[in-house]
Amino acid sequence: MEFRDLKKQYKVLKNDIDQAMLEVSASGAFIMGKPVKEIEQQLAEYVGVKHCVSCANGTDALTLALKTWGIKAGDAVFVPDFTFFASAEVVSLEGATPVFVDVDADTFNISPASLERSIEKTIQQGKLRPKVIITVDLFGLPADYSAIRKIADKYHLLILEDGAQGFGGEINGKKACSFGDISTTSFFPAKPLGCYGDGGAVFTDNDEWASLMDSLRVHGKGSFKYDNVRIGMNSRLDTLQAAILKVKFDAFKRYELNDINKVADFYTEKLKDLVKTPFIPKGYLSSWAQYTIQLQDEKQRDGLQAYLKEQGIPTMVYYPKPMHEQTAYLDLGYLSGDFPVTESLCRRVLSLPMHPYLSMEEIIKVCQKILDYLK
Repeated sequence: MEFRDLKKQYKVLKNDIDQAMLEVSASGAFIMGKPVKEIEQQLAEYVGVKHCVSCANGTDALTLALKTWGIKAGDAVFVPDFTFFASAEVVSLEGATPVFVDVDADTFNISPASLERSIEKTIQQGKLRPKVIITVDLFGLPADYSAIRKIADKYHLLILEDGAQGFGGEINGKKACSFGDISTTSFFPAKPLGCYGDGGAVFTDNDEWASLMDSLRVHGKGSFKYDNVRIGMNSRLDTLQAAILKVKFDAFKRYELNDINKVADFYTEKLKDLVKTPFIPKGYLSSWAQYTIQLQDEKQRDGLQAYLKEQGIPTMVYYPKPMHEQTAYLDLGYLSGDFPVTESLCRRVLSLPMHPYLSMEEIIKVCQKILDYLK
């Protein structure tokens, strides 16, 4: 059993993917070829924004946004404490300071109440300038943008939606990657929409920002690539990856998003009386980058993970260590207990095999083995 079965997906899409790769090889346009612009247009239309600017990976997508806004030393950027390291790393790379925020115990996403307290505390301390909120659509579920937008407007902050795991999610029919002033996603292979290497994209309705990010991703180009008007990056989506994404995006829209929600529904129905299953608020749709359950404590979680491994069932812990406990951020001075929800989640979460091609036989096996262990 695979945790995220990319091999099975390839078998289903093999003919179209092989043909797409051969066409790129025949064209010789391996960098910024025609499929790049085509997938950008398709993604922008799907998300419902004016501009999609592709780039080399999801981390660069976040970086492009921060550079576009001129984030620098002395600026405070608010980041969930329960997330992947890149969400804060990009802040530090611009010289700014990540200010960590606790998350909601049910959705795993940034807590609006904790966010506002962190903003108020930062203002009172007077050492940093509050500038940006980086929301993270963790495990496929969009954050609480209704509450977050009110807070952002109140304190005149920008919202950077980190939709690396959230592409395909919705709130009342509005797509993830459209909620931020700038939004980003990742096409890392195991993401809801992944390519066969690294890739990412930035989304915005702002014409000026889109133009600037288009420049920044190609060494700060001006009217052409040898006219460099600013210091930029080398962060382009390869034509081969764009061509693969076009095939996989079609499958994602036609059936994968629907099928993975069926898998999630079945998991929840079978496990809801055994463990704490993921919570999806009314009006929300998750794209299920992960299906993450919560156990009673670390001992039970680790014991279940070891048992499932013995049964040939792969699982993962996302994430075993809070951001404020990462060695790179110990000098920020956070203490144990500062983020009680995150610290508790890190000891209790376990992610199960999750993908659109998971068979009913496999799903039943996972649920049965969890039942066997817990009973």
